[in-house]
Amino acid sequence: MNLPLKCAAIALLFFSAAGANQPPAEATKPTLDDYYQAGQALFDAFAPPEIKEQFEFPTPQQWMEFATRLQNALQGDSLEELIVYEYEARAALIALRAMSGYEDYAEWLEERLDYIEAAKQIEPAPRALPDPRLASTTPKKQFTEEIPHLQLWRDRMHARAVPSGAAKLVPKLRSIFAEEGIPPDLVWLAEAESSFNPKARSPVGARGLFQFMPATAKEMGLRTFLPDERENPVKSARAAARYLRQLYQRFDSWPLALAAYNAGGGRVNRTLNNNRATTFAEISDALPAETRMYVPKVLATMEARAGTNWVKLAAPRK
Repeated sequence: MNLPLKCAAIALLFFSAAGANQPPAEATKPTLDDYYQAGQALFDAFAPPEIKEQFEFPTPQQWMEFATRLQNALQGDSLEELIVYEYEARAALIALRAMSGYEDYAEWLEERLDYIEAAKQIEPAPRALPDPRLASTTPKKQFTEEIPHLQLWRDRMHARAVPSGAAKLVPKLRSIFAEEGIPPDLVWLAEAESSFNPKARSPVGARGLFQFMPATAKEMGLRTFLPDERENPVKSARAAARYLRQLYQRFDSWPLALAAYNAGGGRVNRTLNNNRATTFAEISDALPAETRMYVPKVLATMEARAGTNWVKLAAPRK
C-alpha cells in the first residue's frame, strides 16, 4: 500500500482506539463512522487494482488490534519489538496531523515515535544483573550512577527546537513546582509527556500537559469529567508536583521517581526487589521499553532546556 493510503488507513485506527474518550459530537462535526466510511471510499476510488488485489480495507476491529499491539510493545521489555512499528507510526502521525480534530492525539504519537527512533540507535547488549553478594555493600543512593542511554538523548535533544507552547507555560509551571517544594526544572517533563499541549491525549486515556490517567488524576484531586481538570495547566501542574513528591519520598531518587511516574510505583518497586537493586541504572533493562527511554529523555530535556544536570536536583522541600 502506498504512503497516502497507508496514512489514511492507520489514522483511522487511532480514531477508533480513542473513541471511548471522545466528547459528544457536535451537529456539524463528522462522526468516527463518517471518517471510516470516507477512508474506505477513498480506498475504493483511488487504490490501483494491483493494490486492491493484495490488500483489503481494514475493519475498525483491525485498527483496534493494532492500537493494542502498539501499546503492548511500549509496555513490553523488548526494544526490538517496539522498532517494528516505526513505519506504521510515521504513517499514522502524518494522517493525524492532517485530519481536523485529531491533532491532540498526534502529540502523544509523536513522543512515542521518538522512543522508537531512539531504540533503533541502541545496540543490543546482554542484561547484567547485580551480584547479590554485593548487596550489603551497595550504597542506598548513588548520585553518580550512569543513566543508561542518557548521552543518546542528550545528542537527540541538543538541536531540537523548544515546543511552541513552552514559552507561555513554563514560567507559571515553574512557579507552581517551586510552591510545592519540587525543583522547578522538572517542569520540562511536560515536553516528554505532551510537547506542552494542555489538550494532548492518548488512545489509552491519558490527558493534559502531564498525561494523567483517570485513576491517578482522581487520586491527586483532579476532576476528569465536565470539566476535565487534567487539561487545566495550573491544576494539573500542581497535581504533577505533588505526585512527584510522593514518588520521590517512596524511592528517594529522581530517576526512580520518573520511572514510577511512567510505569507505576508498583512496577518499579517489584523490579527493585526482584533484582535486589537500589538504582534506576540497575533495573533499566527490566523495565518497560517506554520507561527505559522516558527517564533519560526527561533528564536530557531538562539539561538541554534549563542547563541542569539531574545529579544537582535537590530533594523535595518539606
